[in-house]
Amino acid sequence: MTTATIEQRLSEPEGKQLEFKRDLSSPKPLMKTLVAFANTAGGQLIIGVDDDGTVLGVDDPLDIEERLTSMIADAIHPRLLPNIELVSVGEHTLVCIEVFLSSARPHFFKALGEENGVLVRLGSSNRQAGLALIQEMQRQASGTTFDVQPMPELSRDDLDQNVIQQALHSEQLLDDNKLRTLRLLVSYQGRLVPSVGGILLFGRERQWHFEDAWIQCGRFRGTDKVEIFDQTDIHAPLPKAVDDIELFLKKHAFKQAEFGAMRRRDVWSIPLTILREAIINALVHSDYSQRGSPIRIAFYDDRIEIESPGLLMPGMTIEDMKRGVSMIRNPVIARVFRELGLIEQWGSGVKRIFSEAQVQGLPEPHIEEIANRVRLSIRLATPVSIQQSASVTQAESVQSESRLESRLESRLESRLESALAARVLLILQQEPLGKAAIARELGHKGVSGELNKQVGNLRQQQLIEMTLPEKPNSRLQQYRLTPQGQRFLQDTFKDLT
Repeated sequence: MTTATIEQRLSEPEGKQLEFKRDLSSPKPLMKTLVAFANTAGGQLIIGVDDDGTVLGVDDPLDIEERLTSMIADAIHPRLLPNIELVSVGEHTLVCIEVFLSSARPHFFKALGEENGVLVRLGSSNRQAGLALIQEMQRQASGTTFDVQPMPELSRDDLDQNVIQQALHSEQLLDDNKLRTLRLLVSYQGRLVPSVGGILLFGRERQWHFEDAWIQCGRFRGTDKVEIFDQTDIHAPLPKAVDDIELFLKKHAFKQAEFGAMRRRDVWSIPLTILREAIINALVHSDYSQRGSPIRIAFYDDRIEIESPGLLMPGMTIEDMKRGVSMIRNPVIARVFRELGLIEQWGSGVKRIFSEAQVQGLPEPHIEEIANRVRLSIRLATPVSIQQSASVTQAESVQSESRLESRLESRLESRLESALAARVLLILQQEPLGKAAIARELGHKGVSGELNKQVGNLRQQQLIEMTLPEKPNSRLQQYRLTPQGQRFLQDTFKDLT
């Protein structure tokens, strides 16, 4: 380690990958830290430094180096081989122990035994790992993942084919080859059975097999959890849960309608684009092997917190996440979400959240590991408090907006000779959407024949167009307003004002 590197480390606070020790008088905590480093993300333990970073040095560095080598060999299993280096800082000598993420994990501290001695690093402290976390470490070290594992007691019929078909916008049921490609089905002893990810995504009795794979949403008064105002439990299949969570957040946010020169635009009091990205990230990266720990969405006056079960993947740090480094915990779920267009590029989600927050002028989102969970906090530009009753001015404004929107929809209905076509046009002015998403916005359970008809009519009138005209049957197909459609809305609005 160079002088510049050690000086940089000494200027940093203790954390997930750094710890200071004054001396070797209490070797037990030191051994625990080395075990935790090896199991989590690696790290450096520097002896001869006070907790506040003051350099004290050690009296006999060669003796300490020899004792450390012996203690590590005797106290930790499987055997750990860290780098031990003597480093000079001014007139002082420090002992630096560098541990890398181990491929032989989980390591454990022998004095505590194999069941209780597996430790992980959580912030600047060490925490005992439970059975589920130990099993997760074993899977990761062996190169396997939880959601790819087969469920041999189940069969193809335990996947809800209709839900899969609707999610993928397929006109036909998917055959075994397609289900295998998505790894919803995997091979087990010569037969095809659902994978864990397949059941988590589309299982008929998903809650029976994974009772904690659901989302708990709550709206709280103020800035803490003292008083809950509203709550809902979402048990929908994971792809559908994205929209259900967003609807809950919208329910407790304010919306203003801005009618510009071209079209009406809804402006929400919460950053929906950032929140949607964060929700998808939580659903894709949660550790579903954890028990008693659903995903939690907490909406406070000043922020929204999204908590997902499971610590960061081994080797990952919060700074890595900010830079866009990603490790996929659930490749089956991630693959399906990508197929559905919910994620664009693996590893880009968190980086996009931070970039978008900066663009919108919001405080930087905060990520932290708490117990066995990861929490992402997104602060709001302006606090959104729960009002017992709307003020007269606000009520009049909302009523006026509602009347104007109603008149616009009525005029469009008259000009298009269809109430459904009018609503579709108003929906698509917000953003391009596929037919299934349009149906959800309309409050329909699915894409009806009448909806198909009106979308076709709007296309014939050149008011809307396909986003992928060269692939008319693509499951990623969406529809958007044409310039002619935008002018049509503008002219209709002008007629009302």
